[in-house]
Amino acid sequence: MSDVTNTETDTVTTDAVAIDADATEAPSTSVLEEEGEIAADYIEELLDITDLDGDIEIDTRGGRAYVSVNSSEDTNLRLLAKPETVNALQDLTRIAVQTKTGSFSRLILDVGGSREARASELTLLVEKAVERIEAGAESAALPAMSSYERKLVHDIVADRGFVSASEGEGRDRHTVITRA
Repeated sequence: MSDVTNTETDTVTTDAVAIDADATEAPSTSVLEEEGEIAADYIEELLDITDLDGDIEIDTRGGRAYVSVNSSEDTNLRLLAKPETVNALQDLTRIAVQTKTGSFSRLILDVGGSREARASELTLLVEKAVERIEAGAESAALPAMSSYERKLVHDIVADRGFVSASEGEGRDRHTVITRA
């Protein structure tokens, strides 16, 4: 395998995969706002096509653009709020942003408060795992989950004074919790 660096574009090509040389640096607020606007336009079109009502909010924090879709009325927006659906929509939205900007996006999409609901579920999972460890278990493994969910779990575990690590590959990647 050979790596070729093109100094004119600051892009490294490895086995025909282009990687932005600045990908490790946090994007600027203006770049994140642009990602959010592109994503909001994409989601708005989707809502129009599906004849669903929703209010779109854009936020930037922690080096990511966050796009939230909510509705003050009792609409069918909840049909899109299932975790698997939100993850799929997030992937499609990231692709739409990448197509327009030419750069990978770490955008987070929330539909109808699904991310907050999932964070609550993950908190309960961590609490049960911590109880098993406090009852004498050496470690506790959680089910496989997305990288975003694993990041949330790592933060929750650290707040509880325990240690966590991701193990496994691909769809089987999961978090294991141990004592500090």
